[in-house]
Amino acid sequence: MSDKYILAIDSGTTSSRAIVFNHGGRIVGSHQLEHEQIFPKAGWVEHNPVEIWTRTVQVITGALNDAAVTKADIEAIGITNQRETTVVWDKTTGKPVYNAIVWQDTRTQAIIDELGGGDQYKFQTRVGLPLATYFCGPKVKWILDNVDGARAAAEAGNLLMGTIDSWLVWNMTGGVDGGLHITDVTNASRTMLMDITTLEWDPEMAATMTIPMSMLPTIKSSSMVYGTATEPVIAGLPIAGILGDQQAATFGQACFEPGMAKNTYGTGCFMLMNTGETPVFSKNGLLTTPAYKIGDAKAVYALEGSIAVTGSLVQWLRDNLKMIETSGDIEALALSVKDNGGCYFVPAFSGLFAPYWRGDARGVIVGLTRYVNRGHIARAALEATAFQTREVLDAMEADSGAKLGMLKVDGGMTADDTLMQFQADIVNVPVVRPVVAETTALGAAYAAGIAVGYWTGEQDVIDNWAEDKRWVPQMEDAERDRLYRNWKKAVTKSFDWVDDDVIE
Repeated sequence: MSDKYILAIDSGTTSSRAIVFNHGGRIVGSHQLEHEQIFPKAGWVEHNPVEIWTRTVQVITGALNDAAVTKADIEAIGITNQRETTVVWDKTTGKPVYNAIVWQDTRTQAIIDELGGGDQYKFQTRVGLPLATYFCGPKVKWILDNVDGARAAAEAGNLLMGTIDSWLVWNMTGGVDGGLHITDVTNASRTMLMDITTLEWDPEMAATMTIPMSMLPTIKSSSMVYGTATEPVIAGLPIAGILGDQQAATFGQACFEPGMAKNTYGTGCFMLMNTGETPVFSKNGLLTTPAYKIGDAKAVYALEGSIAVTGSLVQWLRDNLKMIETSGDIEALALSVKDNGGCYFVPAFSGLFAPYWRGDARGVIVGLTRYVNRGHIARAALEATAFQTREVLDAMEADSGAKLGMLKVDGGMTADDTLMQFQADIVNVPVVRPVVAETTALGAAYAAGIAVGYWTGEQDVIDNWAEDKRWVPQMEDAERDRLYRNWKKAVTKSFDWVDDDVIE
């Protein structure tokens, strides 16, 4: 198998990437391209699905070229994707009826309020999720209710819906000419339409959201041969793995035992803890989600803490405030000062996700004095990621009854030593980064490779995992407690901002 490879497609929030992995789980070639972030109104976030598909084909070509291989050298294709982001398209024309509505988008708050009737956890034991603008189903309802002709076309059976994985697979396997309309359990779990226990669509939930069942993709396992690609650059290759990005990272980090957890630092921040083959329903603001399902084996579940804004806060400082030229400049700017100067930055740009689920929250910077400069704001932005992670970890330990002994980390922000050291300090456990930090794509590769026998199973993933760097706590307890206490106070200042008088 040493001369064969697995191709992983990582369709993220800000970019599309393709990576070629060898049998040792190492990268031999990759290519990445950003796509446009569309902000039609305050609180609205969209992507162009056609652009995402175009970028996908381009990065596949680029990754194969970078690895100096052809499709003949590839054993299978795995896909991982930003979850919740929703596409509705016409199956007869192949064209989206509207832009993709991104997971960060908050336009569905009125729908959420109507569905809940004051009870945010109304459907938690059925779908594992609180009612929030984060999830897919209400986005579909918004499109059907607001795009001219969409509901009639959907009721006539002409429209399909899905998360980005479904959109990509449909296009990869022929589109209007017999494209497969599928998803996996991890992505299906983010729609609010799947029964979290049976792992099947819940007709009552679909009816509640006025979504015709004919629009829904078929739910599959995360690792199995779904079909064969027809797109020329990969024609004939089996598509054999689909995992939502955070579940893919959990798989790539070899978190196969109950109690093991990882945290991914990307556009947002997402911590998952393996809870075994039985779903655990949170009492502390976390989500219940399938972590993965390999072939016919039972699904493995996880508790998840989702944070909306972490890496995208750095992008905001770069693009909106022009404080830095590149995202990598944030660390040097933060190191220009010795501490946050009393400044705290709560980036509730899309409300607050776990553990609060406050759609009425908006971003605030507090503790400002004449002393505070751009270095303090940069440091406060980085620290916000670590503080939010601490809040999720506290909730996770409360729900699971287990004390985490180590936090596995991955994603782009783990290259920032200052952030990772502060993270270890504020959670007071070692923080460990693997050799291959791109564990999201790696997890999708493993799922596909296991399905075709390239890897034998989870043990190969465990054997391939290797530690790259470890950060250990160095902060005094009193200082940790002081900083965290002030952070918790800062968070309360973001509450109750959105009301009838606020223009969104």
